[in-house]
Amino acid sequence: MHESLRNTLRALKHGVPTANAVWHYIFSFSQDLTSTTGNAQVMGEVKRDGWRAGTVSASGWRPYDLTDSGSRAVIGRCCDFGVVTEGQDIFMTEEQKKYYNAMKKLGSKKPQKPIPRPTNEFQGFVFDCVTKQAFDIVIMILICLNMVTMMVETDDQTREMDKILYWINLVFIVLFTGECALKMISLRHFYFTVGWNIFDFVVVILSIIGMFLSEVIEKYFVSPTLFRVIRLARIGRILRLIKGAKGIRTLLFALMMSLPALFNIGLLLFLVMFIYAIFAMSNFAYVKRESGIDDMFNFETFGNSMICLFQITTSAGWDGLLAPILNKREPDCDSKMEHPGNSYKGNCGNPSVAIFFFVSYIIICFLIVVNMYIAVILENFSVATEESAEPLSEDDFEMFYEVWERFDPDATQFVEYSKLSDFADALDPPLRIAKPNMIHLIAMDLPMVSGERIHCLDILFAFTKRVLGEGGEMDMLRGQMEERFMASNPSKVSYEPITTTLRRKQEEMSAIVIQRAFRRYMIQQAMKKASALYKEQLKEGVRDPDKDVMVISKFNENSTSDKTDMTPSTASPPSYNSVTKSDKDKYEKENREKENKGKDLKDRKK
Repeated sequence: MHESLRNTLRALKHGVPTANAVWHYIFSFSQDLTSTTGNAQVMGEVKRDGWRAGTVSASGWRPYDLTDSGSRAVIGRCCDFGVVTEGQDIFMTEEQKKYYNAMKKLGSKKPQKPIPRPTNEFQGFVFDCVTKQAFDIVIMILICLNMVTMMVETDDQTREMDKILYWINLVFIVLFTGECALKMISLRHFYFTVGWNIFDFVVVILSIIGMFLSEVIEKYFVSPTLFRVIRLARIGRILRLIKGAKGIRTLLFALMMSLPALFNIGLLLFLVMFIYAIFAMSNFAYVKRESGIDDMFNFETFGNSMICLFQITTSAGWDGLLAPILNKREPDCDSKMEHPGNSYKGNCGNPSVAIFFFVSYIIICFLIVVNMYIAVILENFSVATEESAEPLSEDDFEMFYEVWERFDPDATQFVEYSKLSDFADALDPPLRIAKPNMIHLIAMDLPMVSGERIHCLDILFAFTKRVLGEGGEMDMLRGQMEERFMASNPSKVSYEPITTTLRRKQEEMSAIVIQRAFRRYMIQQAMKKASALYKEQLKEGVRDPDKDVMVISKFNENSTSDKTDMTPSTASPPSYNSVTKSDKDKYEKENREKENKGKDLKDRKK
């Protein structure tokens, strides 16, 4: 893992005779850096042979004073870790990177309290209807049908067609308004806690306004058709319902990741265009209007200059703008032409300045800045594709917390141990552990707090490790993610684990063994008492059948108690009827034989 680092440091050691202390210092730090995944900065001094170590971090090492009498000065950094790869990834294997990425995804999430079902009977019925997936599918179908009706609309359609489309649009507005009303009735104030519901509410309000105030809006603002187009944006919700749309969601995720960088590139592009627009206004404002330069596309004002530069940025029609500027003498231009309100004369251009202007602008904006957009999007798309190819994605963790809401409706972040098996079976692959799963869950050794409850983060960590595999070096990463989770969820701090699922099972089995040993001891004691009583009766020569029945019944009580005292949560121990039954039958048989012999002796005496 550290071979390249060792080679670099070994070269430093042999190159500078007194670099021993620095070599050992940096190598020891590299080991610390491994355990902290590159996120460390150590400052210290190693005073040996006049050497001092400087600042060491994940980006490299810079010495403060590495001079020694008779030795060459060592300037620069020993190893630039950033050249190899990004900070914390340098000392991590592929499996560790997957585990680390999974930890980062779940570290920012926490269980959410589900919307409670209304106590009112009517509201509860509506709540059950609107929260079903079938209801969302019906709404998506209506949105698609609304999209089809907008597609058939043409510019030269008849009045009858206008009326038909008007009434169809009115029907859709009524349906969508009804959907909004049903959700507000059932969800109450929780309706406005969901982003999609707020968007639907705004779209419905705009649709109603556009329907009844269409003439006023079209006259003073925009066309009412725009409100219907905005309504179609709701079709984006279908991406959450269709699992096969994973590729589209990856593209959208890449676009969302690229937005900050694209905004910064846009600011850079605007700055370059601003500078070039001012320069063009100063040099090409009075160029003859021909070819690509006309009333709109010219360099006379700042706005028109920005439009021309935007056209050049797209690499379309820039030759038409350049041609009039290349005119420098008659008859192509008039060098004596006067411009009212200005002392400038002529409408000729400056070819050398024009060539420099266009070539430099095209290189900077089109070949560099614009292509940076493509580079950023491709880079983020590559990252999004890698994340989607990982064993665990954002959707898997969202699914985990959606299922968690059903088992923890109060958002306590804990679930009872008795419900753990059902919860593991209710998940979707790859986190799902199908029944029978108690052996798997016990083997995970999940921490338990008082009341036999398990925290959601402990369960999610264990399920994640099951999917990604065991990683002994990932315990520290888990600790970091757990600290971040507890910082945003202080409820877990007040609950300390008192046992684990594996320890609980061990204690349960230990109790069973102790119970079996105690019952076996009680049976042995009962057998000894019965045997002693039987021997006394044989010595006396007098047998009381009632006492025999009493001894047998007492013996049976001890043997049957072994079967009835077992706890329902454990397996029943082996029955002792097979042991006692043969002894009892033998005992009864001997009694019958002795009674028969006694009768025979009495008959003979008589």
